[in-house]
Amino acid sequence: MRDYRDAKSMAKALREALAAHDAPITHSQALEIVARQFGLASWNILSARIGDGMTQDPIAFERAVPIVRIFDVAKAHEFYLGFLGFSVDWEHRFGSDFPLYTQVSHAGLQLHLSEHAGDATPGGTTVVYMKGIRALHAELTARNYRYMRPGLEEVDGRLEVTVTDPFNNRIRFMEVIGR
Repeated sequence: MRDYRDAKSMAKALREALAAHDAPITHSQALEIVARQFGLASWNILSARIGDGMTQDPIAFERAVPIVRIFDVAKAHEFYLGFLGFSVDWEHRFGSDFPLYTQVSHAGLQLHLSEHAGDATPGGTTVVYMKGIRALHAELTARNYRYMRPGLEEVDGRLEVTVTDPFNNRIRFMEVIGR
């Protein structure tokens, strides 16, 4: 598995693959896309991380990606892609009639959605700290998703928007306010 130190070769491979499909992009654009895939805002941030090398602490957690149990791909796509605005990064099945395992992402947040019974238990809650929760709430409200109209609540010094997917999994978006 590649990590952020392989970013330049990943960008080169991305450029070459897109060029082969008559969708050329610049090297700079490819670097920005790779940085976003690592959950970072820009190539400058990623390149600074590469330049830092190893941290003093031999243990360094880079990110956590929750696995969310789903039972119906169409309903999951309606909720995660249509309502929440995520995009599919990749999909995997062991065969044509096997359960789906996929990664979706939006604005740096990545989730793994799985139809595999042993991967996760439905009904869990994922907490996501973020900036721009009012804008997120406005986007969600404007989409008029027929099964949910999430509110924006102030709770103990933070703003929260909680959504529940069709499989009873909750995502609690939080923004700390008043710092």
